[in-house]
Amino acid sequence: MTDPRHMHAPTGFHEDRPLRRADLLPDPIDQFGIWLADADRAGVPLPNAMALATADADGRPSVRHVLLRGLDDRGFVFNTNRESRKGRELDANPHAGLVFLWTQLDRQVCVDGRVARTTDEDDDAYFATRPREAQLGAWASRQSAPIDDRAALETRMAEATARFAGGDVPRPPYWGGYRVIPRSIEFWQGRRHRLHDRFRYEREDGGAWRIERRSP
Repeated sequence: MTDPRHMHAPTGFHEDRPLRRADLLPDPIDQFGIWLADADRAGVPLPNAMALATADADGRPSVRHVLLRGLDDRGFVFNTNRESRKGRELDANPHAGLVFLWTQLDRQVCVDGRVARTTDEDDDAYFATRPREAQLGAWASRQSAPIDDRAALETRMAEATARFAGGDVPRPPYWGGYRVIPRSIEFWQGRRHRLHDRFRYEREDGGAWRIERRSP
């Protein structure tokens, strides 16, 4: 087994890109939009993939990757089965953390904030844009619940396909979105010798953002 103490980033992994205070926009959502576009142009696979950390009522954490499906001045939106583990945890403890990692640019963004459900209207509008097979899968999968085998899942998919044959697939009542409303957003730019650049936006009373540099 490889000893992680002896693992190093490869030489020449990235250009030594500085991140300066003067480079940052006043609003972190606007700044994030620029970095997300940079990641897309750089060919990062699934640049909207993000690790989502939640915790139950007792503070026991869990984490998984989901896809960012909406972004505006209110925050970061993802969609899921609300009866899943993450949905149950968010009902009990409506706070979450997000991490975006774009290794090709040696950048990451960390977000934390409270979480609110999106509206039925927003959920219906987004669900209607999903591929039909994904819509049917939302009916077929009881996300996070035990299942006997793959055949049982495929049977449920066949049942959903037959149920909605010839018509639109409606959004399941348990399927919808969550918005992470950020309290803080941190931008991290990798630099040589582990002397990385880190800037953290903190939301102040009244909604303004304070920016400070953090030690790497």
